[in-house]
Amino acid sequence: MMSLRKLMRGFELTIIGTLIVLLCAMVVLGTIALVLLMVRNGVARVGEVTDAETLQIVMQRGFGGALVVLLGMELIETLKQYTAEHHVRVEIVFLVGLIAVGRHVIQVDYAHAPMGELFGMAAVILSLAAGYFLVRRSGVQVRKPDGGGAP
Repeated sequence: MMSLRKLMRGFELTIIGTLIVLLCAMVVLGTIALVLLMVRNGVARVGEVTDAETLQIVMQRGFGGALVVLLGMELIETLKQYTAEHHVRVEIVFLVGLIAVGRHVIQVDYAHAPMGELFGMAAVILSLAAGYFLVRRSGVQVRKPDGGGAP
């Protein structure tokens, strides 16, 4: 039975390690692509910005790209925490969800978005934020790899 546990732990670590390497590669490539897009298109777009509405569209795309990279970083953190603590920290899952929804919120065209979609996004944001608040407020001590606790 002990050998099966070692085998399963080795399997888990191999899969998680592979996922972390893949996510790191995607974050690096995404960051490079974001920088290249900014350098190539940013200079050209500055001349096209003639009003606040055009500026908002350009900024929304840039912020959306940055949030995708941040989302990758949070997923890496989730996998690292799982490896260290052997469980998923719920508040990190809520944060990943909030970042993903936030990215979508930034890119929504509010002038043409259906009312139901806007209410749906609001409900998801409120649910994730309330869940995050309740998990943080619960005061459950999370064991840190160094032996300390976190509020």
